Amino acid sequence: MGGMGVLVFALLALNVLLGSYTVTIPDFFAMLGGQTIPGASFIVMENKLPQALLGLLAGASFGVAGAVFQTMLRNPLASPDIIGISYGASATAVAAVVLLGVRGAGVSVAAIVGALLVALLITLLARGRGGTGLILVGIGAAAFMQAAVTFLLSRADITNAQELMVWLTGSLNSANWERVTILSVALLLLVPLLAVGSRDLRGLALGDDTAAGLGFNVPRARLLLTILGVLLAAFPTAAAGPIAFVAFLSGPIAKRLNRGEPSLPLSALVGAAIVLAAHFAAVNAIPGTSLPVGVVTGALGAPFLLWLLISSNRANQGG
Repeated sequence: MGGMGVLVFALLALNVLLGSYTVTIPDFFAMLGGQTIPGASFIVMENKLPQALLGLLAGASFGVAGAVFQTMLRNPLASPDIIGISYGASATAVAAVVLLGVRGAGVSVAAIVGALLVALLITLLARGRGGTGLILVGIGAAAFMQAAVTFLLSRADITNAQELMVWLTGSLNSANWERVTILSVALLLLVPLLAVGSRDLRGLALGDDTAAGLGFNVPRARLLLTILGVLLAAFPTAAAGPIAFVAFLSGPIAKRLNRGEPSLPLSALVGAAIVLAAHFAAVNAIPGTSLPVGVVTGALGAPFLLWLLISSNRANQGG
C-alpha cells in the first residue's frame, strides 16, 4: 500500500513538473504561494496541475467503482465500463448535448442520471439470473448504448461531434478547477458511505448464501453498493469522460498486489496510477500533440480483456 502511494505521488509530480514544459520545484512552490511567473504560472496552475489532480481523482474513483462491482458480483468482468454503466452515462450526456443543446454542468447531471438509469435497467432485466446474467445483460446494454451514441454523433454538427468524440475517448486535456472541485466534493461525500458499505462488501465477497447465513441483509447491501458503485463511476465520467478500462484493470491488479484479497484503498491507488501514467504518456508520446488519455488506457486494457476471456474459457473447459 505504501509503495503504491509513493508511486502515485511520483506520477503526480512527474505530470506537473516534467513533460513538454518543465518547471523547477522551487518555482512550483513559489507559484503555489501566489507568485506569478510569466508563462509558467498559467501553464502549470491552469493546465498541468488541474489535469494531474483530475487524473488522480478520476482514476481513484474509477478504480474503487470497478473493485466494488467485481467484488460484489465475484467476477473480474463486472466493471462499470464492461457492463454498460459508463456507456449509459456517455449516451445520455451525448443526447443532452445533441438533442437539447445542454452545456456545462447540465452535461454532468445527464451523465450521472444516465448511469443510474442503465444500472437500474440491467438490474431489473438480470433479476434472478445471478452475477453472470447481470454481466451478459450489461454487455448487451453497452452495445445498444454504443450504437445510440454513434447515431447521435451522426446527427450532431461538426463542432459538437469533435468535442464529444474527445470526451467519449476519455480526456484530461480540458480539465479545470471547477471540475476538480466538483469531483473532490463528490468523493468526500461518497467515501464515508463507502466505508459503511465496505463491511457488507466483504460479506458479499463470500457469496450471497454465506453472507445471508452470517446475518447480512443481502438485498439491502446490494442496493447500497450498486448505487455507490454507479456514482463512483458516473462522477469521473462526467468530469473526464469514460476513460477506458481503468475500472476494469484496477481491481484485479490491486487484488494481485494484495495477495489475492480485494482492497478498495489499493484499487483507488492503482486506478490513480494508471490514469496518471497514461496521461503522461498521452501528452508526451508524440511531440506537439496531446492525445486523450483514454487512447492509452484502451491500448492497455484491450489485451488484458482478451487474456481474461481466454483464460476464463480455458478454466471453464477444464472444469
